[in-house]
Formats: sequence, C-alpha cells, structure tokens
Amino acid sequence: MLIIKDFQKDEKKHVPSNFVDNQIADQLSEQFDNDRSKFLAYLRARGTTIRDYRKEVEEDIIYNYMMHQQHKSQSIVSPVRIEQYYKENKDRFYQDDSVHLRLIQLSRASGQTDGELKGQADAILLRLRSGEKFEDLAKEYSSDSRRAKGGDWGWMKRSDLKPEFSEPLFAVKKGECSDSVILPEGCFLLYAEDRKYAGIQPLDEVRDQIERILVQQMGREFEDRWLERLRRNGYVKHF
Repeated sequence: MLIIKDFQKDEKKHVPSNFVDNQIADQLSEQFDNDRSKFLAYLRARGTTIRDYRKEVEEDIIYNYMMHQQHKSQSIVSPVRIEQYYKENKDRFYQDDSVHLRLIQLSRASGQTDGELKGQADAILLRLRSGEKFEDLAKEYSSDSRRAKGGDWGWMKRSDLKPEFSEPLFAVKKGECSDSVILPEGCFLLYAEDRKYAGIQPLDEVRDQIERILVQQMGREFEDRWLERLRRNGYVKHF
C-alpha cells in the first residue's frame, strides 16, 4: 500500500488503461483458457467485482514498476567493490578438478570380442588424430544417448564418474582423448574438450558472478531503506 501511495503522489504518473486490459487478457488466456465464464465464476467465488479486480491488477502493475525502478538504480557495481568482495570471499570460488566431457560409446555386439571392439576404437582414434572433430565422429559412431549432441556430457567432476572413467579421463589434457576403455557393455572413448583444475578461480572468471551477487545485496539494502522511509512518511489505517 505504501509503495502504491508513493507512486500516486506524483500526478504525472498513471497506468494507461490498455496496460490493465492487456494484463487481464493475458491472465484470461493463461489461467482460464480464454473462457470468460470461468473467469467470472472465479471472481464470484472470491466475492470480487470486475471493478475491484481491475484495481488489483493496476496495483500489481504499479508495485512491479516501482520495484523495478528501485532495483535498476542499483545495477552498477564499481570494479573496486568487486575486487574487495573477491579478496574477502576467495573460499567461495574454489572449484574441483573438472572436465568438459565428450564421449563415444561402441556397444558390444553379440559374441564380439574385446579385440574387435578395440580395433573399431583404434580406427576412430586414427581419424581423430588425422584432424577430424571428435563431435563429428561421435555423431557418426556413438550409440549413447548424447550422440546427436556430439557425445557432449558437459562438465564433470571426478566424483561424478565411476573410477573406470574418471581415471583415464582426468589423465588427459585439454583437447586430448583417452585410450579405449573396454567394459562388459562395450568400448568407450573419453575426450577432454576443456579442463578446469582444482583451486581458486581467477577473478576474471568470476567477475560477472560477483557483480550479480553485489547487485542483489545492494538492491535488498536499498529496498529496505526505501521501505523504511515510506513507513516513516506514510499512514496506514487498519479496519
């Protein structure tokens, strides 16, 4: 109520009626499948008139606008404050060893030997070392669920994988592929598209993350001060 009254103090500010109409039309579509009879039944169940409901919608628009304006005014964070936050909270930016994994799975056919599987994998490795892209080879050969995405499994930590995979994968460098990993279900080639080594992430890698944290903090602090000022200057009568 205080926020809405603060908006209404400025005679130049008003909510155009078409804004309210559009908001109600969106709600009618999303919540009531454009069935006006359902909408009217909902209002009757609440004991609310159309006029009262329009006022509620208008006040929601005002509230969201005012909150957005307050947050927007707090969207700039100085580089000095970012660096200070980083120095004081370095432990928050520790990362485990992780690899961006791409994978090719060669499923074992009935009666297929380990040697035959390894021969298939060696032929793929030869093409990889000749300059072909691993993701293209994965789309051609892999039988795993990420085949269409070039065998892309995203970022993986050691703890995300069983030892049969984590040990060969974390032994290779960025842009390298493991030797074939042969298991009862088939043969696997593990490719390290990128690597992140355990330790504190550099400031440049977490600068955007810190800025978002500080913007949220500043927004909450400013909002608290703003609301406290409105409470001091406002008057609300409870019935």
